[in-house]
Amino acid sequence: MSKNTDELFKNVIAHAKEYGFVFPSSEIYDGLSAVYDYGQFGAELKNNIKTYWWKSMVQLHDNIVGIDSAIFMHPKIWKASGHVDGFSDPMIDNKDSKKRYRADQLLEERIAKLNEEGKTSEAEELQIEMDNALKAENLPRLRELIIEQNIKCPISGTANWTEVRQFNLMFSTQVGAIAEESDTIYLRPETAQGIFVNYLNVQKSGRMKIPFGIAQIGKAFRNEVIARQFIIRMREFEQMEMQYFVRPGTQKEWFEKWKETRLKWHLALGTDAAKYRYHEHTKLAHYADAAYDIEFEFPFGFKEVEGIHSRTDFDLSQHQQYSGKKMQYFDPELDENGKPYGNYVPYVIETSIGLDRMFLLTMINAYEEEDLSTDEKQDSRTVLRLHPCLAPVKAAIFPLTKKDGLPEKAREIMDTLKLDFNLQYEEKDAIGKRYRRQDAIGTPFCITVDHQTLEDNTVTIRHRDSMKQERVAAADLDKIIGDLVSWKNLLK
Repeated sequence: MSKNTDELFKNVIAHAKEYGFVFPSSEIYDGLSAVYDYGQFGAELKNNIKTYWWKSMVQLHDNIVGIDSAIFMHPKIWKASGHVDGFSDPMIDNKDSKKRYRADQLLEERIAKLNEEGKTSEAEELQIEMDNALKAENLPRLRELIIEQNIKCPISGTANWTEVRQFNLMFSTQVGAIAEESDTIYLRPETAQGIFVNYLNVQKSGRMKIPFGIAQIGKAFRNEVIARQFIIRMREFEQMEMQYFVRPGTQKEWFEKWKETRLKWHLALGTDAAKYRYHEHTKLAHYADAAYDIEFEFPFGFKEVEGIHSRTDFDLSQHQQYSGKKMQYFDPELDENGKPYGNYVPYVIETSIGLDRMFLLTMINAYEEEDLSTDEKQDSRTVLRLHPCLAPVKAAIFPLTKKDGLPEKAREIMDTLKLDFNLQYEEKDAIGKRYRRQDAIGTPFCITVDHQTLEDNTVTIRHRDSMKQERVAAADLDKIIGDLVSWKNLLK
């Protein structure tokens, strides 16, 4: 990470706290590691991102519906999905620093360094050794590789390592009035299983025909041992997922379609296309036959923000086996030979986006420190150039002064608009300082009520990005603002 990008990231984190977007959780009690709270403007921005996703995924597709499944689910579900037995990371501790690391990540960092040094054959050899050890769950071999490569703890600078141990990432708790009689259940580590176990309910109650999708936005929980980079990796996070059920044999076609569709969704926000890239998974999960990530270039490098996976029929087949309930779909249509497709377990194309990462991406992409200096004076501003649809506050209403009936008139105008838009009223400080505060939270428009307003019912509207001002009739504000913040500008 260069000095400039490192500074940008730190500035965005500081800005997020100072202006009410993201706070460290439980801060008055010295905080809780890898847990964050969304403040008053962060909650609005987050909800607007959700709305954008939901509208584009559910509202614009007549064959995709949304659900909201419970966080607590029958523990057998996680046995069927493989999470009880396989949802763990190989962890290793440094005895001197007392810090814990993922063994595979330490080796991956070493492989990347070898490639940077031009030692590609050594990197390839180490990659094969690590992959074989992970596949065989040969934890002692992972430790041997770390020692052989002389990998040291970045904190202590020593290679005094413990044995490698598997660490399950699921949080467990008990259900029942008496602890001894209660059953162990888990906080869901992903939202997808809530969709799969409701596949039959949705298909039958909604009379859905293949292909169709089920979408969901919800919280998930992972006991991340290594959580860093602000809200990139947290123990409590939110996902926006859609599982698309398709006829076996058509999954490749649908996979390519959704891969393209999802990238267009990101680029519609106006982000530089060069900041995005696809990353193909060459090592596939046991349930997948294709997988791509959409990655964004954060200040600390490219990181996944969304995954598109072809999950085959693994999930529904597993739940069919463990529950004893048939997950088959009767398809009455005819194939190319004129024969009915009949009963089959659908294949699934998944699109899964991390809402918290999308939030951070949006903040970083919008953040700008703009130099407004002229020959006469030094000046600058910090502005969030958020898309108007996503902006937490759509417009701010300012009376020019606190007297002469201007506050009352400003409140009157605000009352005509607040049912349609999230507005903010502000009368403290000079008008220039009020503009700067609204720029910092990304408000697209500032409306100033002055003495002329009392005469002809016109106001000054100031645009965030250009800082240009124009005189308009107060009666036209609803249409002016509405046209500029309409979801039609994004959902085309």
